[in-house]
Amino acid sequence: MVNQLTENSELLLNNIRQLLIQGRKQVAQVVNSAMVQTYWEIGRVIVEDEQQGKTRAEYGKSLLKNLSNSLTQEFGKGFDSSNLRNMRLFYLAFPIRDAVRHTLSWTHYRTLIRIETEQSRQWYMNEAIEQAWSVRALERQIGTLYYERLLATQAKKGDISTVLNEAEQKTSELALSAKDYLRDPYIFDFLGLSSDGLQESKLEQALIDNLQKFLLELGKGFAFVDRQQRISTDDGDYYIDLVFYNFHLKCFLLIDLKMHKLSHQDVGQMDMYVRMYEEKKRRADDNPTIGLILCTENNHTVAKYSVLNDSAQLFASKYMTELPSEEELSLQLEKERQHLLALAAEKAGDQSC
Repeated sequence: MVNQLTENSELLLNNIRQLLIQGRKQVAQVVNSAMVQTYWEIGRVIVEDEQQGKTRAEYGKSLLKNLSNSLTQEFGKGFDSSNLRNMRLFYLAFPIRDAVRHTLSWTHYRTLIRIETEQSRQWYMNEAIEQAWSVRALERQIGTLYYERLLATQAKKGDISTVLNEAEQKTSELALSAKDYLRDPYIFDFLGLSSDGLQESKLEQALIDNLQKFLLELGKGFAFVDRQQRISTDDGDYYIDLVFYNFHLKCFLLIDLKMHKLSHQDVGQMDMYVRMYEEKKRRADDNPTIGLILCTENNHTVAKYSVLNDSAQLFASKYMTELPSEEELSLQLEKERQHLLALAAEKAGDQSC
C-alpha cells in the first residue's frame, strides 16, 4: 500500500512538473514575441528619426545617449545605449516586419545582427528556427562557420554528412533545458521586474566563491593565497579578485571577474596586474605570473589567459598541462551563473505568489 502511494505521488508530481514547465514555456514565448516586436518597432522609429535629415554621427550618438537616460529612469534596466543600438541594427538587418520570426528570442536576434551578409543571416535564422537551436548553439554554429563549411563542402562535391553530424552532436549538448525558459535576463528587463532576487554584486561574489572551490578541487597543485588582494602603487590601490599559487608550476595565478563583455581595457588591466605582481610579489625562484580574465554577460561567458610576451612560450609548452583550459573554465562559470540565476528566478516567483 505504501509503495502504491509512493508511485501515485511520483506520478502526480511528474504531471504537475510537466504542467509548470509547459506553462513557463508558454509565458516565455509570449513575452519573447512581444519583446521582439516592440524592439523592432523601437529600432524603426530611431532609424526613421535619423533619416529625417539628421544622419550625422554626432546626432546619432547623442540621440541614443539621451534616449537611454530617459528610458532607463522610467522603465529600468535594459535600455542602455548598447541595447538601443542593437534595436536600431535589428531593424536595419530585418527591415521587413513580416520577415521577423517571433519564435526566436531577442537574444537570438542580438546574435544574428552581427552577421554581415544577408544571405548568411537569413540562413542561420531559418536553421535556428527549424532546429530549435538555443542561443549558445546558434553562437557555436556561427563561430565555427557552419553554413560556410557546408557551402564549401558542397562546392567540392564532398560528403556533407560529417559536417551535419558534428553540428547535430555539438548543438544537442547546448540544447535548452526545461528550466531555461524564464532565465533570460532580457525578459526581466523588458517586464521591468526587480532584480533584487540576485543583485549583480551578489552574483559576482557567488561566482567567485564557486571558482575558488572549483580550482581547489581540481587537485592540480592550486593553493588559495588571497581574495581582493590589494596592491599599492604611486597611482593608487588596485584589488585583484582572486590570487592562487600553483606548486606544480611554481607560479602565481591572478584572476579577475568582469560582469560584462570582454574588452581591450580588461586585457590591458590584467597585463598591468601581472606586471605589478612580477615586480612586487614574485620571488626569484618563481616562474612568471599568469593572469586569467573571466567575463560573463547574459548568455555569453569567456575565459582568457593573459601572459606577458616573454612568457608566452613557457605558457604554451608547460603551463597548459596543469591549467584548466579556457573552454573548461567558461563552461564551469556559465553553468554556475545559470544555476544562480535559476535560484533567483524561483525566489522572485515565490515572492510574487
